[in-house]
Amino acid sequence: MGKYFGTDGFRGEANIDLTVDHAVRIGRFLGHYYGKDKKARIVIGKDTRLSSYMLEDALAAGITASGADAYLLHVTTTPSVSYMTRVERFDCGVMISASHNPFYDNGIKLMNGKGEKMEQGVIDALEDYLDSDPATIPYAVRGNIGKTVDYYGGRNQYIGYLISLSRNSYKGYKVGLDCANGSTWMIAKAVFDALGAQTYVINNTPSGTNINQDAGSTHMDQLQRLVIDNELDVGFAFDGDADRCLAVDEKGNIVDGDDILYIYGTFMKERGNLVDNTVVTTVMSNFGLYKAFREAGIAYKQTAVGDRFVYECMREHGHLLGGEQSGHIIFGKYASTGDGMLTAIKVMQAMISKEKTLSQLTEPFKKYPQVLRNIRVADKEAALNHPAVQSAILEAQQALGDTGRVLVRKSGTEPLLRVMVEAGETDICNAHAERIIHTMRENRLLSEGV
Repeated sequence: MGKYFGTDGFRGEANIDLTVDHAVRIGRFLGHYYGKDKKARIVIGKDTRLSSYMLEDALAAGITASGADAYLLHVTTTPSVSYMTRVERFDCGVMISASHNPFYDNGIKLMNGKGEKMEQGVIDALEDYLDSDPATIPYAVRGNIGKTVDYYGGRNQYIGYLISLSRNSYKGYKVGLDCANGSTWMIAKAVFDALGAQTYVINNTPSGTNINQDAGSTHMDQLQRLVIDNELDVGFAFDGDADRCLAVDEKGNIVDGDDILYIYGTFMKERGNLVDNTVVTTVMSNFGLYKAFREAGIAYKQTAVGDRFVYECMREHGHLLGGEQSGHIIFGKYASTGDGMLTAIKVMQAMISKEKTLSQLTEPFKKYPQVLRNIRVADKEAALNHPAVQSAILEAQQALGDTGRVLVRKSGTEPLLRVMVEAGETDICNAHAERIIHTMRENRLLSEGV
C-alpha cells in the first residue's frame, strides 16, 4: 500500500483525509497520463453519499483541465463502472465511494482500461504527483480542453446486461432487496422486477447521509426480519457501492460469501464449468468451507484478504470463481471485480436450476464457530508487531493446535486490526480473542477511548 492508496483505493474522511484538492489533482494526473498522444476518455461513477457529488465535480474539472473527456454515469455501482470501462473501451474508470464505510468517509477507486483495479505502477506515479508541484502537469488550452459528457445511458446499458445474464424467470419468487441507501437504490428493483420477481425493497431512499446506516450487508437484521415477516424465498443485501452481496435464506439465516462460494462452486462443478475444479478464497474463509470443498471434490487456493488479490490469482491461473467471506464474489467469465447484483443473479440461478431452497443448498456446509473483532488502534503496524501481541497470538494458536486457528491482520482501509479466531466452540473463540485484545489494551496500543 502507498501513502494515499490502500487495497481498495484512496479512502478517508471527506475534506479531511480525502479533499477536493486531492480529487482535482487525481483528475489532472489521469487526464494527462492517458492523454499524452490522444484525447483520453475517462468514465466516472459515484455512490449516494453527500460528498460524492463534490468529488465528482472536482475529478471532472481535473480531467478536463488536462485535456481529457469525463463521462459521468452519475449514481451507479462500482461493478457497473468496471463493466462500462471494459466494454466501451474507456482509457480508465473512476468510482467515488467508500463502500461499506459511514457517509462522512469517501474514496476514489481507479480501474484500468480492462475494468480491473489500476496497476500499481500507475498508482505509484500518481502518488508521486500528489506530493509534487502541481505545475509539473500542464493545463490544456484552447481547443485541447476536455469536456464533460452526461453518460446516464451507460447505467441503463449495465442494467440490460445484468438482465441478459439470467437464464431463468423469477416469476413466483418473492425476493427481498436491501439497497443500503446506496448505489443499487434504483438498479436492484429494476433488474428483479424485469425478471419477474415479486420484490420487497428496503433502504432505497438515500439522503446523502444514510448510506450503510443500519442497513445493507453490514447490518443484516432488517433484511432478516423482512424475509421472515413476509415469508420471502430469499433476500439480498448490498453494500454502499454494490460490489458486495450477502443473502438471507427463507428461514432468516444469513448466507455469507463462504456460503455463496460453496453454493456456486458445487453448482459449476456439477455442470463441468469449474476450471481445474478450483475456487479461489482468502485466508479469512471458514475452516468448514475447506472441509465441505474436499468432500465435494473441489480444490481451493488462498490469497491475502482483498478482492484485488483474489482476482489476480484467478487471472493468473484461469480460475472462474473466487471471493471473500464479506460478500465480494468474482465470477471470472463475466466480471473482473466483485459484483453484488451479479452475485444475487447467480444465487437465484442455482436455486431455480436445482429446484432447492437456499437453506437446502447450504445444508452440507457446516461452519466452524468464528469470532471476528475489529479493534481500533493508534498504529496498525506497531500494534500488530508488538512483541507482547505476537506472543499472545502464538499462545492462542498453540492452545488450539489443529482444532482451530488465529488470524490477526491490518485493515486495508481503516485504522483497525481484525482479530479472528476459529475453534470448535464459540466460547473458546471469544476467550482467545479477548486475551489478544487485552494484551493490546495493557500495552496501550488501542486508540484513545477504546
